[in-house]
Amino acid sequence: MRREDMLAGLLAQAGNEGSELITLRAVVEEASELGAARALEQMGLADETAHEDLAELRELLRAWRDAKASAWKAVVGWVVRGVLALLLLGMAVRFGSQDVLR
Repeated sequence: MRREDMLAGLLAQAGNEGSELITLRAVVEEASELGAARALEQMGLADETAHEDLAELRELLRAWRDAKASAWKAVVGWVVRGVLALLLLGMAVRFGSQDVLR
């Protein structure tokens, strides 16, 4: 039985029986599964290889985040080195070591 048919049957049963709690829960469960299946199909993730596709996307996202974090660490490291070099140069000028610099 297709999910659409199951949902229609449950709704008819709910209308005939006066909507018992178990029937309402079944309607909600079938409707949510049907909606999830439709969403996956619309995104192109309803085929057999969807699991591998998602795993690959997660791996690519993890690699991107790692690369981004490494790039930021490198930039911060170079900025800190530059500031320290300028500080040392300023100290050398302040204490009269211009002759060494020439």
